[in-house]
Amino acid sequence: MEAEAKAVAQVEGLDREALEALYDRAMQDFSEGAIVSGRVLEIHPGEVLVDIGYKSEGVVPAAEFSDLSKLQPGDRIDVLLERLEDEEGMVIVSHLKAEQKKNWERVLNVCKEGGTVRGTIKAKVKGGLIVDIGGVDAFLPGSQVDISPVRNLDPLVGGEYDFKILKINFERKNIVLSRRELLEEERREKRARLMSEIAPGQLRVGAVKNITDFGAFVDLDGLDGLLHITDMSWGRINHPSEMVKVGQSIEVMILEVNRERERVSLGLKQKQRNPWEEVEQRYPVGARVRGRVVNLMPYGAFVEIEEGIEGLVHVSELSWTRRVNKASDVLQEGQEVEAVVLGIQKDEQRISLGIRQTEPNPWDLVADKYPVGSRVRGSVQNLTSYGAFVELEEGIDGMIHVSDMSWTRKVNHPSEIVKKADEIEAMVLEINPEQQRISLGLKQLQTDPWVNIEHRYRVNDIVHGKITKLTSFGAFVELEDGIDGLVHISQISSERVERIKDVLQVGQEVEARVVKIDPEERRIGLSIKAVEQAEDEVPSIEEVADSLRRGEDIVTMHDAFTRAFQGITFEDARSTRKHPRDEQEPEQEEEPKEAPAPPAPPEAPPEAPAADPAQPRPEEPPAV
Repeated sequence: MEAEAKAVAQVEGLDREALEALYDRAMQDFSEGAIVSGRVLEIHPGEVLVDIGYKSEGVVPAAEFSDLSKLQPGDRIDVLLERLEDEEGMVIVSHLKAEQKKNWERVLNVCKEGGTVRGTIKAKVKGGLIVDIGGVDAFLPGSQVDISPVRNLDPLVGGEYDFKILKINFERKNIVLSRRELLEEERREKRARLMSEIAPGQLRVGAVKNITDFGAFVDLDGLDGLLHITDMSWGRINHPSEMVKVGQSIEVMILEVNRERERVSLGLKQKQRNPWEEVEQRYPVGARVRGRVVNLMPYGAFVEIEEGIEGLVHVSELSWTRRVNKASDVLQEGQEVEAVVLGIQKDEQRISLGIRQTEPNPWDLVADKYPVGSRVRGSVQNLTSYGAFVELEEGIDGMIHVSDMSWTRKVNHPSEIVKKADEIEAMVLEINPEQQRISLGLKQLQTDPWVNIEHRYRVNDIVHGKITKLTSFGAFVELEDGIDGLVHISQISSERVERIKDVLQVGQEVEARVVKIDPEERRIGLSIKAVEQAEDEVPSIEEVADSLRRGEDIVTMHDAFTRAFQGITFEDARSTRKHPRDEQEPEQEEEPKEAPAPPAPPEAPPEAPAADPAQPRPEEPPAV
């Protein structure tokens, strides 16, 4: 009874504050993990001694206090009981963990997944940022920092922002945040509001968000619009980066709005006057203009005559006389040139220009300088299968066709008469300035030997010449002035000649008698075997034709000359036809044989035998 009375007397002697402290100490839960209140007893540089009403005091590291200078002895603080007693009998407590636990519980009371919370970014870590939300550290992944990827996170540290809570892990006590989702929600609201207000023709300010090869995407404060490269400038640009930069603020015109797909087309050049509106008045056809070569293509050059206006100079309009294969052969990018406007297509925004039109066309003077019938000199520049090209002056060429190289011989290739680089004289035969062509002739410089052929050669004249060509049907003999005569195979010898090359050779000098002259066809028929005969014994050409054996391919002088001028040689003829001796000779007195008809069926009456079309029929030799 005395002890109880003594205790009561002690309690009655305490003031109210002491009594409350005594009550709190009696009511505290001294178990590991519990948060208890303590009184600061002593403050040292490295630690703080705290009385928690337990059998021993607790020691809190000084590093757990953000500002140790604000702490005074006697202040009350909350600590977390980590261990009631260590090896030395001391109580292990933590003020920092107690605050974290209280903050975690407080945050859980006010924050839920999907909710919004404001916090301060504390530090950058691997994969993202650490955010302080009411004393609790939360993780902000790098992919959730902004709508577009952020390469450098350092500038965000220390900033205060609103975040959306994506996930809360109660066991691990961590929270995952997102700033991107809030920005996207805000953006969607702005986009919906902007789509209801925007219309073509409006001017809007936006920031260049991204640049591609075909254009730039511009952020119109919640809505991305495409500024195509063709709508950036009336002039030529090679890449959008020449006009805009990422992050640049620009004013654009709304060209088209697709509300269903939420797409907007933008334009820069539409804010300026279209230079093509009055192009026909500023640059009429025939006007001279100056410009700069901005692009070279194989087919021509593009010349900028003012900003936004380009004309094309085709390769055919670069020179009057020179054949230009590529525009780069005569022009360079950046070169200043003078040209003439040839045509304008305003709707297609095209201008045709010509550079050669700035100089006189030398072909306009050709007819006066080289009249038809005049003699000219030049150098052989090129040979083709059909003729030779002769340069009369720089850029002016004339052509000599193979048919205008010789009066008397058939020229198969111009190289038989002229060589490349030869200096020759020719006659002007025809001029076509529109087609830029001049026809020349070599043979026209000489008198045609066939003009007076009847006065130089007569039938039965004995002539001398040299064999120039052998064919299957005869031999050609070159007479004076290059005139060729033909000795038919039947007129070589009185004896039968099977193969001409066994009797005559190319280059052999022979003597022959003229048996036919045809000035119109330019042909002379000769006979070697008739040389030994008297004039009255020489058979006429008709008699010669009658003496030819039927069935031969060439039985007339006309046929022989025709074959010769078709270029058929002795070897060609042998390879395409049989020799007369290999053919069956029909008897002159015998009627054509008849072949029996195909056998008829037994019941059918016999039919008259039909003529066999394969059997030869007697025919008269055609006239020579």
